[in-house]
Amino acid sequence: MNMPFAASEALRQQDLDHHLHPFTDHRQLAAEGGPRIITHGEGVWLWDTQGRKLLDGMAGLWCVNVGYGRHELGRVAQRQINRLPYYNTFFQTSHEPVIELSAKLTGLLPEGLEHVFFANSGSEANDTALRLVRHYWQALGQPERRVIVSRRHAYHGSTIAAASLGGMSSMHDIPGVPIPDVVHVGAPYAWESGKAMEQEHFAEVAARWVEEAILAAGPERVAAFIGEPVMGAGGVIVPPAGYWQRVQDICRRYDILLICDEVVCGFGRTGNWFGAQTFDIRPDIVTMAKGLSSGYQPISAVAVGERVVAPLLERPGRFPHGFTYSGHPVAAAVALENLNIIEREGLVEHVHDTVGPALATGLGRLADHALVGEVRTLGAMAAVELNPENMPGTRDLPSGTLATRVRNLCFEHGLVTRAVRDGLVFAPPLVITTDEIATLVDILSSCLDEVAAQVAEPAHA
Repeated sequence: MNMPFAASEALRQQDLDHHLHPFTDHRQLAAEGGPRIITHGEGVWLWDTQGRKLLDGMAGLWCVNVGYGRHELGRVAQRQINRLPYYNTFFQTSHEPVIELSAKLTGLLPEGLEHVFFANSGSEANDTALRLVRHYWQALGQPERRVIVSRRHAYHGSTIAAASLGGMSSMHDIPGVPIPDVVHVGAPYAWESGKAMEQEHFAEVAARWVEEAILAAGPERVAAFIGEPVMGAGGVIVPPAGYWQRVQDICRRYDILLICDEVVCGFGRTGNWFGAQTFDIRPDIVTMAKGLSSGYQPISAVAVGERVVAPLLERPGRFPHGFTYSGHPVAAAVALENLNIIEREGLVEHVHDTVGPALATGLGRLADHALVGEVRTLGAMAAVELNPENMPGTRDLPSGTLATRVRNLCFEHGLVTRAVRDGLVFAPPLVITTDEIATLVDILSSCLDEVAAQVAEPAHA
């Protein structure tokens, strides 16, 4: 149902008057008349105040894995609010939802990750991982092991520590970021750095960048390596075969902890419960958020292997870290039911057997489009890398201009996507059907055609 125009405009003005948005140029937002206001969702679809229907190709922010409109999650939240709306997990106390969720997670995670710490966002989870790593080495009498190796284009959150762990230059444009002792190396991004190489050779080269950074810093000073199995917000950068095995071997060779950031990849996104399972990674620490509750409640988690947790369990002294809402009972109850839905409906298998192949086939047909340079997919993740060099009318455009133009047109035609540099990325809800994937591909294809025609016009004028 459409909201009356006057009511919609009043809401938009209130937003402009009072609401500060994340990652937003507020001057530009005002110049464009304010935000699009989303009213409700069902499955993979969203509606706004004008009654426009949008296929959500990004699952919110990579998170609404079970889709919108899950009333059973609302019922679980209401039941838990009525029973125990809040209690902390400090001071030697606990409660049923957080205990049950901890046990459930350890049964789904890669083997050996038997203990879980809870927070409220991916940023907080990665902050926690950093503190755990440094606490671990301090407990072992090696406090000089402080250096964390990360990668360019990585996204690990937006707090000061998490933004420092990330490798996006746009996140490092304020004083004091990144914090000391974080080193960034090249990403396994063949489109950027390895187009002319065979996949196996590029895997070796990209892994060597990690080793070179360790040696430059001094292995005795390096605490950990952190990486996303597939780099999500960095542009759905799918590593070449063999890359993760080489990186893992390097970490073991120099006795460095391996942190696997599963904030985007976890809970079915890659066609397994975790990206670590997809790439046969055996991490010491795993960070999670987003799909843990499908975005229905703010919650994140850090799973810790026996090696790292031993100093916490076996030595005197406390781990001086935590949040008011660590293991919040309502968030934990909703997350537990969300995991049950994923299991009950076979969504991990659905991604592996249906969504992944359909996305790969559908988007793969666009690889020969005049504006497209490369298509990358894995499970329910995809990137369509545009190539401005392909057409005279786009060669001199600033980076990101072309992708943003296509993205904006996709929104107008009913498809939510995201522009990253000169690419468009997709991570739809895991419940998406093959017919809905076909709709996604059709809208994107028509928008690419329209933009291609627009940029070709000056050449024929």
